[in-house]
Amino acid sequence: MEAGLKAELAAHLGGFLAAERRARIEEVLAQRTRRLTVMLEDIFQPHNASAVLRSCECFGLQDVHIVEERYRYRVNPEVALGASQWLDLFHYCDPEADNTTRCLEALRKAGYVLVAATPNQHDCLLDELRLEGRMAILLGTEEEGLSDQALQAAQVRVQIPMYGFTRSFNLSVSAALILCELTRQLRASPLKWGLSEAEKLELRLKWYRRDLRGSELIEERFLQSYQ
Repeated sequence: MEAGLKAELAAHLGGFLAAERRARIEEVLAQRTRRLTVMLEDIFQPHNASAVLRSCECFGLQDVHIVEERYRYRVNPEVALGASQWLDLFHYCDPEADNTTRCLEALRKAGYVLVAATPNQHDCLLDELRLEGRMAILLGTEEEGLSDQALQAAQVRVQIPMYGFTRSFNLSVSAALILCELTRQLRASPLKWGLSEAEKLELRLKWYRRDLRGSELIEERFLQSYQ
């Protein structure tokens, strides 16, 4: 569908939503970014994975990459509170492929610096990490952490400062702390971190469809009349 038609369709669907809802969608779109993304590698605790998605959505990330090498990802709706429906989730779950490699290669091709969150063998502490360009945060399981493959591929290894006897934070807490710091840096930087107008249009249309009951029928009638 060409951009002009998409814009007209979005305007048509938006006419069926309350003005307050459209305004809220625009507020969220203005804060969305693809400068930061997260890779979750083989997270088998659904409550932790879902809590990470919730943090990603709250901090304005749009994309999350989910590697399912050994464990299948499951959303815990009581934890995620609907966050996953506003995100673009990329699953790597081909039983015949090396899914970690596929994900890492996709992130590198998209221009992301790969940053492994790990309590061991770190290059810097979180407060020393500087956001430049695009950055993908790699997160592993609670007990095992990231695979050796992901750690070796990472260009930076970062640790969250800790001052107690406990050696690591909960996965979802780690994600929230990292994203809080990096999104703070992002919004204070001169970088053009927001979405393009074309990306906003795609999401606006997607979210209007999701919000509007009977959107498929409304869209079908609009396209028929447009022809």
